[in-house]
Amino acid sequence: MVNLLKVHGSQNHFFILDQTELESPLTDNELKSFTKKISDPKTGLLNGTDGVLVINKPVREHALAQMRVINADGSEASMCGNGLRTVARYLSEKYHKTSFLVDTMNASLRVRKDKDFAPNVPAFAVEISPVRFNKEALPFDNLGYDRLIDNYIPEIYPGLRFTSIAVPNPHLISFMNQKQITGPILGTVGKRLNDKNPYFTDGVNVNFAQILDKNKLFVRTYERGVGFTNACGTGMSATSLALVLTHPEMADLDTPISVYNPGGMVKTVVHYEESQYWIELIGNATFTHHLSLDEADLRTGTFEHVKITETNEQTAYEKFVDQLPKFNDITTLA
Repeated sequence: MVNLLKVHGSQNHFFILDQTELESPLTDNELKSFTKKISDPKTGLLNGTDGVLVINKPVREHALAQMRVINADGSEASMCGNGLRTVARYLSEKYHKTSFLVDTMNASLRVRKDKDFAPNVPAFAVEISPVRFNKEALPFDNLGYDRLIDNYIPEIYPGLRFTSIAVPNPHLISFMNQKQITGPILGTVGKRLNDKNPYFTDGVNVNFAQILDKNKLFVRTYERGVGFTNACGTGMSATSLALVLTHPEMADLDTPISVYNPGGMVKTVVHYEESQYWIELIGNATFTHHLSLDEADLRTGTFEHVKITETNEQTAYEKFVDQLPKFNDITTLA
């Protein structure tokens, strides 16, 4: 039997598949097919997810394991901050460790157990890096700049300033008022830049942010390979760095920033060390369901005989979210 978990970080939902427990790992084609089917709200399980987090044996020295991120559409992301927190918790409980390294596509990242956000709302802190600003790292082109740091870009949308950062996932960020962030602009820009376009040819995660107070943000994300999402960990991290760079009077280095999102809240800390930026992302790592199925059914994407057990952690998380301050009218995304 194969054990899966349904998990979320800030309501960014995933299934965790630990391939080290299988008789043999799935091929990339099998992973893509499995992810597209199980994540689909119609053909999948438990109303679908934003993708599957795949745990493999480590590929770099000193790491405990490797995490791969397969999006709901079958594409692969280089990193996922919300997902890494849940993988960190899984590995922490499996190996009885509170601080270790996890391999991602581009780097081995530090993770650690943090103090609970609330009763039965466990939290983990994860490293978001490396950070790049050059257009080749994202990539983008045909916008008249080698990098975007608080620039007006009329080709993207009139009247808004944009910053673009790879962390290493590519992110496009704009700070705006409440009317703009709750309106239709994000959907328009996000869809256009993730369809065939001459600017971000590989697509890009688009983050709209409202500055609420010093060291306090609200962030909405249109995620590459997913669409609207309740939260994006690397997006909130990149937006926190953009805040420090473009609005230094509203954020401090090495100081927690509270980042609210439609799925809840995280904290970020922007660091500048040895001429390099990196961000610490701290947030919930919630397990909502345990699933069990035959390995043969896993490989064929047959879910008729899966056994599902619900935890009580979602109730605790919702209680935590209900106590958060409300800054705008966005409660769900569609």
